Amino acid sequence: MELERVIEIMERESEKRKAPVLTLKQHLTTPFMTLVFVLLSARTKDETTSEATDRLFRVADSPSQLMNLSKDKIEKLIYPVGFYRVKAGKLRELGKVLAEMYNSDVPETFEELIKLPGIGRKSANVVLAHAFNKPAIGVDTHVHRISNRLGLVKTSKPIDTERKLNSIVADKLKVKLNRAFVAFGQSVCKPVKPLCAQCPLAGKCPKIHVKK
Repeated sequence: MELERVIEIMERESEKRKAPVLTLKQHLTTPFMTLVFVLLSARTKDETTSEATDRLFRVADSPSQLMNLSKDKIEKLIYPVGFYRVKAGKLRELGKVLAEMYNSDVPETFEELIKLPGIGRKSANVVLAHAFNKPAIGVDTHVHRISNRLGLVKTSKPIDTERKLNSIVADKLKVKLNRAFVAFGQSVCKPVKPLCAQCPLAGKCPKIHVKK
């Protein structure tokens, strides 16, 4: 089955099951919001990240406003996201860098994004895809797991999954892939006890690494 068709099926099934990631469009309306959201999202459920982003942006919705908040204030606004104390410091630094070095704009290249405080490869790629509609694949645990289960890749590390997917996935599908795989991973192809019996891809999926 072609990957484009796989993605379409994943999107339809995840929509039916109301995967949490599909409710996040309100937090991805500007590049800055997307950047802050992905920074907060590491090791945190999407619902918690959404609530924290709402609280933060009600107080500071620009880099300059963010840099002028105290670390303690940011901590209180984003709690209980994972590693909230560390992320509060990174957010303050991020606001300062964007305000002073980028005229409060978010850079549009991978090389510049990964230099920003708190932004790694996955986050940079998610921002490129969702904020700037550029062909990039953010590889999180869902994307890594499902890519291996489907047999698209045979990798042990997300970085290797990213490289392999970038070499085999058409540019027109790269923007869609992260969101589709994450939503499907949240709703069907779960880390533990995936819903294989209910999966619309079951007949085509080799179920690699899925415990029987």
